[in-house]
Amino acid sequence: MHVGGARTALFSWAYARRHGGAFVLRIEDTDLERSTQESVDAILDGLRWLGIDWNEGPAFQMQRLARYQEVAEQLIAAGHAYYDYMSREELEALRKEQLARGEKPRYDGRWRPERAKQLNLRKPEGVKPVVRFRTPQEGEVAWNDLVKGPIAFPNAELDDLVLLRADGVPTYNFGVVVDDLDMEISHVIRGDDHVNNTPRQIHIFNALGKTLPQFAHVPMILGADGERLSKRHGAVSVLQYRDQGFLPEALLNYLARLGWSHGDAEVFSKQDFVAWFDLDHVARSAAQFNPEKLAWINQQHLKGADDARLAALVEPELRKRGAQPGAGPSLERVIHLVKERANSIPQLAEEAMLFYGFSGQTPGLVVEEKAREALRTLKARLASVPWERAAINDAIKDVVKSSGLKMPQVAMPLRHIVTGRSQTPSIDAVLELLSREVVLTRLAQHLETDR
Repeated sequence: MHVGGARTALFSWAYARRHGGAFVLRIEDTDLERSTQESVDAILDGLRWLGIDWNEGPAFQMQRLARYQEVAEQLIAAGHAYYDYMSREELEALRKEQLARGEKPRYDGRWRPERAKQLNLRKPEGVKPVVRFRTPQEGEVAWNDLVKGPIAFPNAELDDLVLLRADGVPTYNFGVVVDDLDMEISHVIRGDDHVNNTPRQIHIFNALGKTLPQFAHVPMILGADGERLSKRHGAVSVLQYRDQGFLPEALLNYLARLGWSHGDAEVFSKQDFVAWFDLDHVARSAAQFNPEKLAWINQQHLKGADDARLAALVEPELRKRGAQPGAGPSLERVIHLVKERANSIPQLAEEAMLFYGFSGQTPGLVVEEKAREALRTLKARLASVPWERAAINDAIKDVVKSSGLKMPQVAMPLRHIVTGRSQTPSIDAVLELLSREVVLTRLAQHLETDR
């Protein structure tokens, strides 16, 4: 499940939730090469991770072949469909002839019963037929799309669609119509690459004498270069975003904004999205996928996330880096301090390594003598002050003032000595979390061995 499919599921789910309807999960698995158990599991796991739950399903089309056969026979009996015995070789030859004449390749209707009679065609031995739909040849097919508005197609543009392949497996357009009828689907929300399929489906609904669902075709998602979204643009599996350290609510938030908006709201919860979502504010033009914007939205959700939850996600990342979180300060407190500096779980772990991955050695660090004296004085003060951020801050300020130095002249070498880094959160907060023992030990190591 990639971002396009996930967004379609999200829009459908939110529409059903807002209106008190049912969200139906259907696995269209008739492409046997692509439909593996692994791909099914990825869809289910991706939806669960995003928090998109379903009321019915999952239903699998390959478990419903008898039903598609039954409906196809109904259409044949009513004169809306027929058996076609044209071979693949004949189809390919017809296609080449049409292209040579500059025509759009299309089936010529030769096995329509009346045409087959005129052409004196006989059923060939040993050939399993497909079932084709008898598409009306006059007039047009039209509908009012809930996103795009009125759309119409001339019937003359449509040839006779294959409903059932020779092996009894339905084509997409036939399978989804039968499923929509059996599952009582009222609204179909899908990508606008399906607009051309809709007139064919409407014809089948009409031939069966059934009420149409309402159709809403949402805009495609493109890369920043305007090309169709691909892996090079970031169109990876939903679960890869999980593995890369994105929060599910952040990806959901970002997908919601791809082609839909609610005023100026950029960062919002799943609950807000359900309360706000409607089709009136789905854009007609294509949306552009922006990985930097996704990272920014993830950062906003990280800032507001529960520290204990983030700690559970960060701990395995720390262990990958060789750290032992139990041997340092409370991971939850560390997360609380550093989470505003990260836009993913791995980045959060990298920030947290400040407290778990430094040996205390700072080879090559040179501290001016005046700053060294100030740090010795600070070390003595820190040995006795209450170990809380405010008192630590006061001690640092007092030493800076009494030494006649500026804050960076003391704070920068202090930061390097106790963390090994030039940039950290506020140094008083860092010292508080590191503990008095660790801070005094590291100061002593440096000030005593590098005179």
